[in-house]
Amino acid sequence: MESLQVTTPFGRRPMALGMLASQVEARDIEPDKSVDKWRLFRMLCEAKPLLGVTDRALAVLNALLSFYPKGELSEENGLVVFPSNAQLSLRTHGMAEATLRRHLAALVDAGLLIRKDSPNGKRYARKDRAGAIDEAFGFSLACLLARADEIEQLAATVINERLRLQRLRERLTLYRRDVAKLIDTALEERAPGNWLAFHERFRKLVCSVPRTPGADDVAYALEGLEDLRDEIGNILELHLKTKNMNGNPDHIERHIQNSDSDSNTESEPGFETKQEAGPENLPLPSKVPQVKPHGDLPDRQNPALRQSSVPAAPHPNLKPFPLGLVLQACPEIMMYGPSGKINGWRDLMAAAVVVRSMLGISPSAYQEACEIMGPENAATVIACIFKRAGHINSAGGYLRDLTRRAWRGEFAIGPMLMALARANSAPGRQTG
Repeated sequence: MESLQVTTPFGRRPMALGMLASQVEARDIEPDKSVDKWRLFRMLCEAKPLLGVTDRALAVLNALLSFYPKGELSEENGLVVFPSNAQLSLRTHGMAEATLRRHLAALVDAGLLIRKDSPNGKRYARKDRAGAIDEAFGFSLACLLARADEIEQLAATVINERLRLQRLRERLTLYRRDVAKLIDTALEERAPGNWLAFHERFRKLVCSVPRTPGADDVAYALEGLEDLRDEIGNILELHLKTKNMNGNPDHIERHIQNSDSDSNTESEPGFETKQEAGPENLPLPSKVPQVKPHGDLPDRQNPALRQSSVPAAPHPNLKPFPLGLVLQACPEIMMYGPSGKINGWRDLMAAAVVVRSMLGISPSAYQEACEIMGPENAATVIACIFKRAGHINSAGGYLRDLTRRAWRGEFAIGPMLMALARANSAPGRQTG
C-alpha cells in the first residue's frame, strides 16, 4: 500500500501550503473506497470551470490516468504513476516538455495531483524480490480518489447551470420573436401607441445581452422582454376590442339597408357586390375609372382618361409614420435635405425629390405614388428604396409596383420600415 507521508518537491521548487493541504486530505480516504477512473475523468471535464483547470491540463491528466494499470482507483492497487516526460509527451500527441511541466504544475496547484519526488527527482518504482512494487516515485492520484464526491457535486452544478442557461436562451429567442412580430402587427394595424419608443426599448434589451452571456444576463433581458410583450399584448387586445365595437353598428346598418326591399335609395357600388371583400373589390370613388382586371393603375396616356385622376387622398391603410422612425430606418437620406439635415416632413419631401432624380425615377411615377399613398408616405418609400438601392435593379419599376399594391390595399410600409430600423440597430451601427 502506498505511503502517505508528507513529501516536499525536488530541486528549487518551493513547498506550498496548498501542497501540504492536498497531502493531508489524501490521508482521509475511506477504507476500501474505489472509483472508476474514466467516469471520474468525465466528471472532471464537466467541473473544470469550477476547478480552475484548462482543457490542456486535463489532456495531461488523461495521459497520466492511462498509465494507471487498473480500471478503478483504489489504495489497494497503489495510487502513484511514474511515466517519464518522453512517455507523457507521446500520449499527449507530442506536447512539448516545457508545456508538460507547466500543466503538471497547474494540476498540482489545483489539488488534483500530489508530487512524490525521488531523491534525484526521477520517476521510478522500486520492487521487492517477489516483483511487486515496494515504493514508487512520481505523481500520486490520491487527491482524485479523496475528492471524488466533491468533483461529482461540482460536475452536477455545472450541468444544471448549463441546462438552466439553455432554457433561458430558448425563452429569450421566443420572447424576442414575439415582441418583434407584435410591433410589426401594431404598426400594420395602426394601433394607438408610441411604437418608436417600444422599438427602442426592445432594441436596448436585445443589445444588452453580451456575445457570450451568462444565466443572469439572459434572465435580466428575459424579464424586460416579458414585461414588454405583456404591455404590447394588452394594447393590441384593447385595440381589437375597440375595432370590433366600432364595426358592429356599420354591419347592422348594412344588413338593414340590404334587407329593405321597398327602399328606393340606390346602394353604393361597393356594397352591391356579393363577392368576398378582397383587395380587388375595395369600393372606388365615382370619379375614378374602373381599374384593369389585375388592379393596374389607369393609363394616363389614354386621351379618354386624361380628365380623370387618381384620388388625392391616400389609402386608409397608409397613414404617415413618425418622422423619427423613418429617419432611424433610412438615415442616408438626411444629407439630401435642405442644409444637409431634415427637421420636418417638408424637408423629407424635398430630399425625396432630389433622391428620386438620382435613382432615375420618372416624375410621373413619383406623382402617382404621392396621389395613391400620400406625399409623406411616398417620400418614406423613396427613402427606403434609396436605402436598398444596391439591391434594386429598376427603382422606377419598383416604385410603380408598390404604388399598384398600395392602390389594391396589399402594401404596408410598417414591416419594411421596422426591418430597416432593426438592421440599423445592430451593434456598431449609428442611426439618424
